[in-house]
Order: sequence, then structure tokens, then C-alpha cells
Amino acid sequence: MEYGMPFLMETDTLEECARLCSHLGLDFIELNMNFPQCQLPELQADRLRRIMDQEHLYFTVHLDENLNVCDFNPKVRQAYLETVVETIELAKAIGAPVINMHLAKGIYLTLPGRKEYLFKRYEEEYRKHIAEFGEMCRGAVGDTAIHMAVENTEGFMEHEKRALELLLQQPCFGLTLDIGHSHAAGNVDIPFYQAHEDRLIHMHGHDARGKNCHLAFGDGEIDLEERLSMAEKAGARVVLETKTIEALTKTVAWIRK
Repeated sequence: MEYGMPFLMETDTLEECARLCSHLGLDFIELNMNFPQCQLPELQADRLRRIMDQEHLYFTVHLDENLNVCDFNPKVRQAYLETVVETIELAKAIGAPVINMHLAKGIYLTLPGRKEYLFKRYEEEYRKHIAEFGEMCRGAVGDTAIHMAVENTEGFMEHEKRALELLLQQPCFGLTLDIGHSHAAGNVDIPFYQAHEDRLIHMHGHDARGKNCHLAFGDGEIDLEERLSMAEKAGARVVLETKTIEALTKTVAWIRK
């Protein structure tokens, strides 16, 4: 099974992050497009390929968490869609096998006794944009081995599960299981993942205690061996998604104990 690390705030440059990845004996780095260092203008393919050759690693990509491919504003939506297409082109150029993404929950209104999400209230339009996004990704990915992997966060709502089912009709889509997010949400998404176990292609691994996530392996209460066995069975790669070098180093030691 292949293990990787996220781009960390403590590593100021891609080159520094890559040296750490190589030092720890990990296989890949997940480029996080929330960071200024990981914006598309900074991610020239030649530079990334040079790092790959020097440090003997590869990259996956985590799209910006603000990405909202179903935004009701067509100009905003188009900017996000163009970002995804450009990211797919980058992935082709560097051989990145996975582009990880969140499903934007969108805006909600606080009504008496409940929250009403606009994507749920206007689900027909939401599903239309989801379907268009899936078709666009299929066309952009083409016959390459790149997969778009949708990650769980706070527990999928029912309208989000229906949207996921639409995306999974496209062969280029798969699932990322974030085991810390899942634990914090009471593992409510696990039945969905079990029902689609053949689509699990990526895992974000970190320990958690209650709702406190991104702990080093062994510092929380997750049955890590069970979750890693799930990844191994599916052939999924695992990002050791801690947020500090100290926690990452401890996690690598836990894996190799």
C-alpha cells in the first residue's frame, strides 16, 4: 500500500516538502490548492516533474475546499469549472492519479427549528449542475487513468448522496474516505462507502478523538488497523493527513512499528 503526506504549512516550498517526503520514505505528496504555493500558476509541470525525479515521488492534488461547481451564479460556477479542467490538464502532464475534492454544501437559511440548504431546496437545478460537471470531467479526463475522488466531510446529506450517485455513473469518479472526518461525524457515511466499496480509491488517514481530528496515529480512538485494512482491500492509497511535521513523523513511525 502506498502512503503519502499533505503539503504542510511548516514546509514553505514544494521542494522543501518533497525533501521531507523523501526523508520519511513516503511515496507521494498531496498538493493542497488552498495554499498560495499550490495555485495553478505556481505548479508548472516541468518544475513538478523535476521534483518527482529528484526525490523519487509523485503527486496527487486536493482541489480548493471553496470549490463550488454548482454555484447558482454562472460566472462563479464557470470559474470553478475552468479551474477543474486546468487541474486535470496538470494531472495529465505530471501523471497525478487522483484529484481529490469536496462537495460544496452551499448556503443554508436558518429557519425556525431547522437549517434549509439551498441545494436541497432547489435540488433539480443542483442535480443538473452536478450532472454537467460529471460529463465535463469525463470529457477532460478522457482515456487517462486519472480519477476524481469525492471526500466525506461532516456526513453526506441525502441530496448529496443522490448527487454522488450521479457522479459515480462516470467511470472517472471514485470516493475518498477521510477516516477522521468520518469518526467526528459518528461514522454516518460508512454504510454509503460499504455499498460502494468498489469505488474507494483514496483515503485520508489521521486519528481522532471525538470531534478533534488530524491527530497522529495512536493519539486518538479510531480503529486504525481496521480502516487501513479497508484501504488495502480496495487498493486505495493513503494520505497521512496530519497537520504538523511532528505528528506526521509519529504517524510514519506507527505505521512501521
